[in-house]
Amino acid sequence: MNNKNLVEKPRLDFWQLWNMNFGFLGIQFGFALQNANVSRIFETLGAEIDNIAILWVAAPLTGLLVQPIIGHLSDNMWHPTWGRRRPFFAIGAILASLALFMMPNSPSLWIAAGMLWILDASINISMEPFRAFVGDMLPEKQRTSGFAMQTFFIGVGAVVASAMPYIFKNYFGFSNEAPKGQIPSTVIWSFYFGAVVFLLAVLWTVFNTKEYSPEEMRKYNGDTGHHEPESITNLWNDFLNMPATMMQLAFVQFFSWLALFAMWIYTTSAVTQYIFKAPDTTGTLYNEGADWVGIMFAVYNGLSALFAFFFPPFAKATSRKTAHTIGLIFGGLGLISIYFAPNKEFLLLSMVGVGFAWASILTMPYAILAGALPPQKMGVYMGIFNFFIVIPQIVAAALLGFVLKNFFGGQPIYAMLIGGISMLIAASLVVFVKDEATEIK
Repeated sequence: MNNKNLVEKPRLDFWQLWNMNFGFLGIQFGFALQNANVSRIFETLGAEIDNIAILWVAAPLTGLLVQPIIGHLSDNMWHPTWGRRRPFFAIGAILASLALFMMPNSPSLWIAAGMLWILDASINISMEPFRAFVGDMLPEKQRTSGFAMQTFFIGVGAVVASAMPYIFKNYFGFSNEAPKGQIPSTVIWSFYFGAVVFLLAVLWTVFNTKEYSPEEMRKYNGDTGHHEPESITNLWNDFLNMPATMMQLAFVQFFSWLALFAMWIYTTSAVTQYIFKAPDTTGTLYNEGADWVGIMFAVYNGLSALFAFFFPPFAKATSRKTAHTIGLIFGGLGLISIYFAPNKEFLLLSMVGVGFAWASILTMPYAILAGALPPQKMGVYMGIFNFFIVIPQIVAAALLGFVLKNFFGGQPIYAMLIGGISMLIAASLVVFVKDEATEIK
């Protein structure tokens, strides 16, 4: 990285950072609707508690396949008008918006599972190049701030999206109940609204940003920026030759995302059964509890948007590793506290810790990683890095249902304990990560 021919990239001002990351508001709108409502849709269409995790496996499998391929393709293309990453932003947004319209209208459980696959693939087409986009456009000293701005938009998008069923019911009078086997109109219209927001937010970034040309990238990256387009068959070699920092972060990511996936899959079941005492998935108590989960998710995402601005100065004053460790500890304690919640209001306090961890998970690993990657392979390595988000999700989908059924009597509240412990393990592993950057801002 320290090449004598390298010219430092210019710093971007606040509004340039705003425009280049605004599309993440839409992307997270889609993800938040998925995370807060898909288990609800599955249960409404007849899924058993033991099978929900398996039905979710489509989402991580899709990311495992899509992200490195999209990263490789975006590394090796250039269009004089549309640039390197922005065509993938737009294509993914169009496909994801169509999938959001279709998902809540699924007539059966297996069609809903298939729509989750399509939706997640489309979101990943847009999302993966956004991570590389920050690495492309920002100097090392500004990357923590760049990823923190992404985290802010992720939080804002998710806080609104997670609360949409509650908003449609309580402020617009939409029905929160439906006949057995049918999705309530609050959920259906939340997905419709999310489809529009997803498309418009991503297109804002597409039309209001520029990318450095290959000639400019060669100038900013020194000799390392000059390379011929590579065959997609090189992905395996790239995987085998990943930087050491990336492998060290992989273990942290594994336990962090195992915890998050346990929360996303089982919070609805845990809260509706153990806080709202819902006897089944069709009555008023269940729908009130499911709506409250949306509020919980809105709280942790909203707080993550605020905490995003805290992390750059905190990391500068301490280190990015210290900041990430503390964030994960707060998250682990927040998830564990759900098990001890005496009422629904206490759950919002639990989400404070989760929100702190979420802000760190979305910011610190990428800021650390970007400084360790070859610039000409930023996209493909950001895609490969997704393996260490996807693999723990596959493990969770494959094993959590079995573990809960055979060791915890099928009680989903214990998934919160498993998630909390997993996040504390992740915090303990940060110490082994080498952060190559010497200056953070």
